[in-house]
Amino acid sequence: MRVAVIGGGPGGLYFAALTKQLSPHWEVTVWERNAPDDTFGFGVVFSDETLDGIAQADREIYEAMSAEFARWTDIDVRHRGSTLTSGGHGFAALGRQHLLRILQRRCADLAVDVRYRTQSPPAAELAAGYDLVVACDGVRSATRAAYADTFAPDLDERSGRYMWLGTDKVFEAFTFIVDEQEFGTLQVHAYPYDATRSTFIVEMTEDAWRRAGFAESDGRDLPPGTSDEDSIRRCEELLAGHLDSHRLIPNNSKWLRFTTVRNGTWRHQNVVLLGDAAHTAHFSIGSGTKLAMEDALVLAASLHEHPDVPTALAAYEDERRPVVESTQRAAQASLEWFERIDRYTGQEPHQFAFNLLTRSRRVTYDNLRVRDEGFTTAVNRSSAVPPMFRPYPLGGLLLRNRVVVPPTALHTAREGIPGDFDLVHLSTQAVGGAGLVLAGMTAVSAGGRATPGCPGLWNDEQEAAWRRLTGFVHGQSDTCLGIQLTHAGRRAASHGGGQPLAASALPWDDRGPVPREADRADMDALVRDFTAAARRADRAGFDALELQYGHGHLLSGFLSPLTNLRTDAYGGDLDGRLRFPLEVLGAVREVWPAGKALLVRISAADWAEGGTTEADAVAIAGALAGAGADAIDVSTGEVVAHEEPRYGRSYQTPYADLIRNATGVPTIAVGAISTYDDVNSIILAGRADLCGVGRAQLHDPLWTLHAAAAQGYQGPAAPWARAWRAGSGRPPSARTDRIPPRLELLRQPAESVHRRWRPRAAVPAHR
Repeated sequence: MRVAVIGGGPGGLYFAALTKQLSPHWEVTVWERNAPDDTFGFGVVFSDETLDGIAQADREIYEAMSAEFARWTDIDVRHRGSTLTSGGHGFAALGRQHLLRILQRRCADLAVDVRYRTQSPPAAELAAGYDLVVACDGVRSATRAAYADTFAPDLDERSGRYMWLGTDKVFEAFTFIVDEQEFGTLQVHAYPYDATRSTFIVEMTEDAWRRAGFAESDGRDLPPGTSDEDSIRRCEELLAGHLDSHRLIPNNSKWLRFTTVRNGTWRHQNVVLLGDAAHTAHFSIGSGTKLAMEDALVLAASLHEHPDVPTALAAYEDERRPVVESTQRAAQASLEWFERIDRYTGQEPHQFAFNLLTRSRRVTYDNLRVRDEGFTTAVNRSSAVPPMFRPYPLGGLLLRNRVVVPPTALHTAREGIPGDFDLVHLSTQAVGGAGLVLAGMTAVSAGGRATPGCPGLWNDEQEAAWRRLTGFVHGQSDTCLGIQLTHAGRRAASHGGGQPLAASALPWDDRGPVPREADRADMDALVRDFTAAARRADRAGFDALELQYGHGHLLSGFLSPLTNLRTDAYGGDLDGRLRFPLEVLGAVREVWPAGKALLVRISAADWAEGGTTEADAVAIAGALAGAGADAIDVSTGEVVAHEEPRYGRSYQTPYADLIRNATGVPTIAVGAISTYDDVNSIILAGRADLCGVGRAQLHDPLWTLHAAAAQGYQGPAAPWARAWRAGSGRPPSARTDRIPPRLELLRQPAESVHRRWRPRAAVPAHR
């Protein structure tokens, strides 16, 4: 095998060393355009998981790295004059230049041909003369650009600005500095990497950056390797209170915009991408060096494990892509949190710190509690009640906890009449402990059903059936019961009940019938249908009412610019698109009792180009609250058939967060929320007031009660029905009664939750 490596950074050198170690007879050549002692950047951070892999793969490299590590376990959050510390995290960092020297020595020991100060030949030329070309040529990869048709790169450049710096102030922990200035919020990500230096990344939004006067340096033609000295001195002045008379140290430091790199594939024939050429993840969640070295380990192993290059490259991508995409999802959430940091700075310091630490959704309430119980106790204000089991006033109701069972389409009704299965479903969910249970997708007219199996509330027989159901449930539990009212609009076409009605004459998809655009008479009839159904819901004994203004149903069709093409007063700009939904809400508000709760569900994003924007979602929620909605149930999507959602754990929560913190309107977060840990995290961080747990409740109708048992909570927010009380404790399982024997002669002292980086003696920095 002849292997060409483009780029002598940590990823390229580590791959070369591992490959040569596994296959000493292979010819491995590395091209690096810089000198061996050139480096850009400061410190790099590694997780314990990555270090375990490095230790197993090449002990010499690991031991050389370990000898130089700065290690600590604490994270400090500085916000509004206070510093809050969370421990138990575990970090190891070292200087990038020192890491390169370790890898350079290892490559030399293994007889890797590393050609410094040498520009590599074009990838096509290398591919013709070598069995494998590994492109480690960074974010601006020329190799990726040369084969763009195959790699299909997606380069997401963000608007915020950041500058990578160092400082001779040695921080004792990973430190987040949130400094509110007249021009906006300035944030810093700082961490030590040796006895004399720390990495110091300054970041701010585009708007704050411009108002701070930094835009004057934008577009300045600085030669390669030259830093923006004026901006650096200005940052020193602004952050003097955090630098304690220390200085900021530049290294090719200038204002940048972060680019998230994604590719459709990482391989083209015998050419493969590695590290930043293949993918990037925002620096607030992890190190690009860490990801690149993990790539290198898997690629070297795959080449050793498989019989030919194509099979090995496919195995490499199959193994690494899910890991990288998971990291990128977390990094995207973190990146967006910092882009919107002004939304949260008004929180009190403990909640703000918790919000910051859980921003990526990887770190959670339970995770932090295990790492540092003292920190979560302080955030909880010493309350022994988990956040999800704290009561919440909703409209005229007082919910006993923060768990909502969202509307579920059961499709079991006949002629719109709910039957025995609806009774079983709602009663089980209510007895299962949630604070609010909603009956789903109930049509206000026969033509408003999405399917023939949908329930309705347009006649006396249906009202009586619902009254029987609520009476039974209320006799078994004090759980609040609600019902969602809707007209399916153009989505009603699926049951073949004649021409559907919609905001505009747009079919749901290519196979669906063209709906009729609602005229004024239709809209008047719809207002009457919704108010009549609301009166019936009240008489039927429901405690809460939800109006469906999302998911492509009729009223959703008025709100989205993708489905409302009207040219009258009910179309056009957002005010026009809101007009009819507000008419319906206003009419329902007049007939719905003030002592009960009125909710509205919206799709805060259409997941399609040209759809509802975040600004639209905030304005819609504010208008609905102003018209009488007690809370907004924040969902997304299902507005157009060609949507492209970005699914993932709690993937819709950021929209509830956006609306709650931009408007102050109470929100319900929904969408792939399945663990009590996520519910606690969302509530405690202030991302939503209530959490809708759907599929997990279908999997386990006693989900809320089981969550209480798992957390050791026994209180009024999670009452067990008397007949089931014997099952309220966790049942014994295999070997749960086993008492482990002592196998240590002398017990080891418990490791401290808090560990700071305090080098024993200052040594000259590596130059």
